[in-house]
Amino acid sequence: MKNSEFGIKNKKSRDGKYALLFSILDSQFSIYCLSSVLCLLTLAGCAGYSNTSLYPKDVATVYVEMFDNQSFRRGIEFELTDALAKRIEAQTPYKIVTNRDKADTVISGQIVQAKESVLTTERQIGRALEKNIELRAVVSWKNLRTGELLIDNKTVSASASYSEWQNQSFAYGSTLAANSLAERIVELMESGW
Repeated sequence: MKNSEFGIKNKKSRDGKYALLFSILDSQFSIYCLSSVLCLLTLAGCAGYSNTSLYPKDVATVYVEMFDNQSFRRGIEFELTDALAKRIEAQTPYKIVTNRDKADTVISGQIVQAKESVLTTERQIGRALEKNIELRAVVSWKNLRTGELLIDNKTVSASASYSEWQNQSFAYGSTLAANSLAERIVELMESGW
């Protein structure tokens, strides 16, 4: 028997004749499948993302109480309260109100520690070249309409360094630390995932 009797010759000629067409269709199909898989993977990767606000939606206004100061350093409570009010106004959708009766929520707390430490010293004299101040506070945020504690006595800390050799005083360092602490408190105000 010959190969032509089984149709092998015709198949070879058909493959030769349509080989270019089959390779084009095959490559287009491969590209289509690959692009479909990539699209599905991209969409699946975005499944956990949302463009909704990170902050609770049922809150519109915040009253910031003056922080208590349990440390021996005076004046830091004013810096922290001022920095926190400015951060809330700038970085959240909330408005700061000065009347507690008109507020949806109130944020309060106390500074429990203001610690100063030496980072570097001068070799010959032993005088401090650079110092560090660390502030630690306990913060609460309460919804006045529902009574719910949005932040329940969370401890937050922040630090900043300053150098008297660069004409920077403790007041400069404490202002930096208060701003950093206010930023951490605003981060706590975000809703949980």
